[in-house]
Amino acid sequence: MKIKHIILPIALLIFLSAYKTDDENEYIDIQHLRKLYSSGNPASWPKPTLDKNVDKTTFQDIGPLPEMTYPEYNKYSKEKAFLGKTLFFDPRLSVSGQIACASCHNPELGWTDNLTRSFGHNRQNGKRNSMTILNSGYAKTLFWDGRASSLEDQAQFPIADPLEMNEKLTIAVDKIVAVKGYGKLFTEAFGDEKVTLQRIQYAIATFERTIKSPKSKFDNFVSGKSEAFTDQQVTGLHLFRTKAQCINCHNTPYFSDNQFHNDGQSLFGTKDEDFGRYNVTGDKKDLGKFRTPTLREVANTRPWMHHGHFPSLLDVVEFYNLGNPAAIQKKYLGTARDSLIPVTSPILKKLDLNRAEINALLAFIETLSTPNGRIATPKMPE
Repeated sequence: MKIKHIILPIALLIFLSAYKTDDENEYIDIQHLRKLYSSGNPASWPKPTLDKNVDKTTFQDIGPLPEMTYPEYNKYSKEKAFLGKTLFFDPRLSVSGQIACASCHNPELGWTDNLTRSFGHNRQNGKRNSMTILNSGYAKTLFWDGRASSLEDQAQFPIADPLEMNEKLTIAVDKIVAVKGYGKLFTEAFGDEKVTLQRIQYAIATFERTIKSPKSKFDNFVSGKSEAFTDQQVTGLHLFRTKAQCINCHNTPYFSDNQFHNDGQSLFGTKDEDFGRYNVTGDKKDLGKFRTPTLREVANTRPWMHHGHFPSLLDVVEFYNLGNPAAIQKKYLGTARDSLIPVTSPILKKLDLNRAEINALLAFIETLSTPNGRIATPKMPE
């Protein structure tokens, strides 16, 4: 037993001090990788391993988040953001008067609810796992299927959805009009007290753009704090960009390419079958495709995937390591439904990551998350 206790740490130490590449005779020194990745100069980083199906002309590497930008048609003001925050927490936008945006996007739970699928009107379950709104200002489309083209567009969907807030948009507006205390907030935000659906959408979107992650351990490390990462985390970062091929989809400082991919999760032929983007476009090329979620704050936004069936990040990594096998029920082959069988993205292949590599990758992914914060809930106007 004593020999085993000595051998295992030594084996791990060897792995961490010199990471072996796909070339049988080539090793990369971890301390050299530490120096490169923490240099503050991404141009000095090792070249990422990109699949041939990745558009190299639009690819952007990972890094610290840039400053948030606001559209010209909906510029930032602190008054508009405060109005949006108030509306975000106001359950009166729902038909029951009990459900607010914050019901599914709780700031103390990573701005989601940590449920497989959220509860909505009359305790009905939604069809998908709630995505976090953290850093959603960097998303180019919203929802798993991208049906909203902007945060402004997105703000109206939950209100009218019968499984969520279940309120007619016109009635939701009338409810806010009837609250005298909102007159002052709308005047401060927009110049007069007129309440419109567009103003409600613009205010909520402005608030949501302020929900941005603080600097993570990853941000500090790649910005020059070389001691911020352990050797295992350095190894995981390198694997993320090379052998594990996570960088193919989880790129840009947002850790999402803002595109749609079929990752074998349509659950074809089951009660949870979901064709994703196809439900929006009607294009069979989009069967089973979902928007790449950000990995920032991912350790705080459990459970994972659009269906919420993965309870741990290890489950997620193991699934990708296997090449994302998509079970197809043979009873549908040769029937009218077989034309709807989604095809998994060619980007996804078996990775052959060993246990030490999986642990290193998980250690790195966890550096993208920060402690859950609290937010002062605004007093509801009367």
